[in-house]
Amino acid sequence: MSRLSITAPETAPNTDGIHITRSRDVQVTDCTIKTGDDCMSIEDGTKNLHVKNMVCGPGHGISIGSLGDHNSEAHVNNVTVDNVRLYGTTNGARIKTWQGGKGSAKNIVFQNMVMDNVWNPIIIDQNYCDSSTPCKQQKSAVEVSNLLFKNIRGTSASEEAIVLHCSNSVPCHGITLENVNLTVKGGSSNAKSTCQNAEWKKSGVSVHCPVVSKIDLELVGTSD
Repeated sequence: MSRLSITAPETAPNTDGIHITRSRDVQVTDCTIKTGDDCMSIEDGTKNLHVKNMVCGPGHGISIGSLGDHNSEAHVNNVTVDNVRLYGTTNGARIKTWQGGKGSAKNIVFQNMVMDNVWNPIIIDQNYCDSSTPCKQQKSAVEVSNLLFKNIRGTSASEEAIVLHCSNSVPCHGITLENVNLTVKGGSSNAKSTCQNAEWKKSGVSVHCPVVSKIDLELVGTSD
């Protein structure tokens, strides 16, 4: 699909712009999406998806998931999101999975992205919960692995520009952050980040964070 222009009210719920599920070998190019939900949601059964040249905002950004709700099994494999601009969205590049699910989200690339006043520019949440009350703690989880975030720059609407919030029982692994340069909108403070139960790497060096810790943004903001 190509050259789509999709618009919905910013306050309208459940208005995903493009929703991909149980599909393979799909290309989405040159689209502009303004909505009240995900500009693009990528869900179970998606394989070999290439997204290129998209403008997103307002909206909830580009999301892998949610995956694994109601203890279900879900698989997403081989997704590339390339050359995307996001304006005033609640998320930028997001992966969200429920506790209690199983399956995998792997071989995913987010690259060449510009964030303008995005609340969560890079976020992985393996403990996703959309309930007003806390969700039940469960041990199983959708495995999240082999991810690349490359050439991502711009401004964050919040102090936390990168959040890796992964599962205690099935930690994220194989995450590469390369040439990521994110600052807080307005420059009033330095961007921060958190990492929990994830393994990420830069220049082939793996860093484990079994408990909440910080990512050195200066380390990922330069290329080799």
